[in-house]
Amino acid sequence: MRPLTVEISSPTAAADSLVDNLVGERVASALTKQDPTLWGPQAQDEAARRLAWVALPHTSRPLLATIDALWSELHADGIDRVVLAGMGGSSLAPEVICATSRVPLTVLDTTDPGQVADALAGDLERTVLVVSSKSGSTVETDSHRRVFAAAFAAAGLDPAAHLVVVTDPGSPLQRIAEEQGYRAVITAEPNVGGRYSALTAFGLVPAGLARADIANLLDDAEHQAPSLAADDPTNPALRLAAALAVGHAAGAEKVVLTDTGSGIVGFADWAEQLIAESTGKNGTGLLPVVVGSPAAPGFADAGPDATPVAIGPDVAAASVAVSGTLGGQLLLWEYAIAVVGRVLGINPFDQPDVEAAKVAARAQLDALNKPAARPAPAFVEGDVAVYPVGNWMPAGIATLSDALRALITATPARGYLAVQAYLDRIADASATVLRAELARRAQLQTTFGWGPRFLHSTGQYHKGGHQNGAFLQLTGAVTADIPVPGTQFTLGDLQQAQALGDADVLAGHGRPVLRVHLLDRAAGLVALAHAMQEL
Repeated sequence: MRPLTVEISSPTAAADSLVDNLVGERVASALTKQDPTLWGPQAQDEAARRLAWVALPHTSRPLLATIDALWSELHADGIDRVVLAGMGGSSLAPEVICATSRVPLTVLDTTDPGQVADALAGDLERTVLVVSSKSGSTVETDSHRRVFAAAFAAAGLDPAAHLVVVTDPGSPLQRIAEEQGYRAVITAEPNVGGRYSALTAFGLVPAGLARADIANLLDDAEHQAPSLAADDPTNPALRLAAALAVGHAAGAEKVVLTDTGSGIVGFADWAEQLIAESTGKNGTGLLPVVVGSPAAPGFADAGPDATPVAIGPDVAAASVAVSGTLGGQLLLWEYAIAVVGRVLGINPFDQPDVEAAKVAARAQLDALNKPAARPAPAFVEGDVAVYPVGNWMPAGIATLSDALRALITATPARGYLAVQAYLDRIADASATVLRAELARRAQLQTTFGWGPRFLHSTGQYHKGGHQNGAFLQLTGAVTADIPVPGTQFTLGDLQQAQALGDADVLAGHGRPVLRVHLLDRAAGLVALAHAMQEL
């Protein structure tokens, strides 16, 4: 097993001093002992219910036999295709575990009807749907459960035989699963928050059923745990925390992440949620910016408002390089970000602003059948309708390129742009190129998130962190919708409600939001790319 290492390209006296302070305060060993007082009295009650993750490399061991037995049972029935319905921490960790292990896992962290239809088009007789929700009431995941149960029944299959639930003990989802006789219900350790749940049942059950080597993952994490618990200046978690916190104090509130040959597939997407949702609150925090390569805009040309971090051994390309295998890296970053929370003076275990977008989406759904008219677009240009949300856009703008230019102009100095794509991340994958196009021309740090997935991740930072963002929201026409059984809405309705609701919340924070609705998705994305090239 490769040791965990954190290399700093230009070590500073401030970072070294902070490490020494953390060692002197015995922060690492206190965290390992699950001391809830580390983040102050205002966070103590929450922290007391959220620290079991430090022991997971050991306490999750009994899950291995449970997962193997369930896999054998499914395999005997010819069920070997795993589809995961989960959001945020319930999907990001198993996705990176399976991608790194090169085993197939279909992840549904979307409300896009086209992407869900693509998952439904697989061989349902061979499919198990793992329904994964800590609260047991996540609207996206419940919708997936309802849609797949109806599809199994329509195919002449017993839905209960093809449904596995992972949830906290006593949740509404556990009750539904037991009442309806689902294949299995596996309860997770309740004293772990979603974004710290990679080594709980939420990460291990779907990955293990997909045949990732989860025993090795736990071995790796357990092997590295002593170095992370040590009150020692060589502790890699303390070194990483100090580098990020000292950078933040100097104005680098963005953390730009890329892979430089780590061998871990998609790790930055998992780290994005951990960083943003843990630190982005009380008007402070670290904004993760995930880019494709060290040459990408935002990393290669990072300014003083950002710390470039390489996931891999190439410190020459970054301010910080973090190396190690997957299990160790998961635990390392969890330790480091918890320590950053202490330094920033915030509670890293709550997410006070995530609920606002959920409430707004519910309000939009409730208004679906009411006579109030939707606002008209400011203008339509070819296959694109343009909707500025709020009163930030100057009068007289009538082209897409001018609207984009106005959004950039409305972004505060050293602020950031966020591209939020409520689209199909398979069929509309070309949307990801827009991040680099916009970053290159705006000369601003620019993030990209698939909606509604990012609402469970960077969505917390957008409302609770530094209020210097501007938002380009992409929505698209739905050509074939999917009703959600037992409700009054479709997946397309839910997707639209989530987009409009979040836009309203952001506008309520005084942030500029530009919604670009693609009347034809493919043609609209091409038009948007051309408009960016005119900037």
